[in-house]
Amino acid sequence: MKFEQTDVEGLLLTELTSFGDERGFFARAFCDQMFAENGIEFSVRQINLSGNTSQGTLRGLHYQTAPKPDPKVVRCIRGAVWDVVVDLRQKSPTYLKWYGEELTAENRKALVIPGGCVHGFLTLEDDSELLYLMGEEFVADLAGGQRWNDPAFAIEWPFEPKIIADRDANYPDYIVS
Repeated sequence: MKFEQTDVEGLLLTELTSFGDERGFFARAFCDQMFAENGIEFSVRQINLSGNTSQGTLRGLHYQTAPKPDPKVVRCIRGAVWDVVVDLRQKSPTYLKWYGEELTAENRKALVIPGGCVHGFLTLEDDSELLYLMGEEFVADLAGGQRWNDPAFAIEWPFEPKIIADRDANYPDYIVS
């Protein structure tokens, strides 16, 4: 497993190191020890799946607030998505900076997302599915979101979404502090 620092502080892109033969391949997708060796404190508290029927489906931007911010590892296991993270940690040197990456079942990349960042994605193919390793359990009262097209972030999406939940489409503008 390879770890690469992105332009957002603490947001890492991982790539699998796979071993192949006539049967196919084998790769380690998560390892506590490898994460620790790369300075990442993360323990899996919950595992989630997100199935998305249609290309052009947008989910996000979602987060969970203190006292239980939700760090996560996100991997596309079927299809393809444009995955986006925005740093909302006010004391971070990359506050309000966003990062986008194409995650696909074929490239097997994943994002290691620190708590305090918002996350969302746009499906690039029909029948796209994401696997989330969550560093915290979901707490409904702490869940929130920011609008996907908020001008405070100026995210460059590959195209306009075709399907988006009313909740996600109607989050208020982010108040920059």
